[in-house]
Amino acid sequence: MYLDSKKHSKSTGMSAQISRKAGGRFRAFKGMLEGKNLLIVPGRQIVQLWRATHWKKEDWSILILTFSRVAAGAQIDLVHVGVPALRSQRSAGRVAEILLEAMEEVFGEVIEKYGGRFG
Repeated sequence: MYLDSKKHSKSTGMSAQISRKAGGRFRAFKGMLEGKNLLIVPGRQIVQLWRATHWKKEDWSILILTFSRVAAGAQIDLVHVGVPALRSQRSAGRVAEILLEAMEEVFGEVIEKYGGRFG
């Protein structure tokens, strides 16, 4: 989902253009998010520079996704650092809700098939 424009667009319901290459740029959530792929280790890790377009121009954050196998199947560790303070708890909750809904849609079929759990 994080490196696939079609899957990201489908899972969020908003347009996305995402490069699959390190150094490549992306725009997502109908252009409300922009960034650059800093590191891609296929099947293991994705590190991206992120910026919401309503943030100050100098504000950037880093998203780190690490994929690993665990006894029950697979695990995704997500770390997002450098995010400017959000205007309200409601905004923070909505951001988390959108990300979780998108991940559940993308991975839900796999989870159901293999008897894992989401959450």
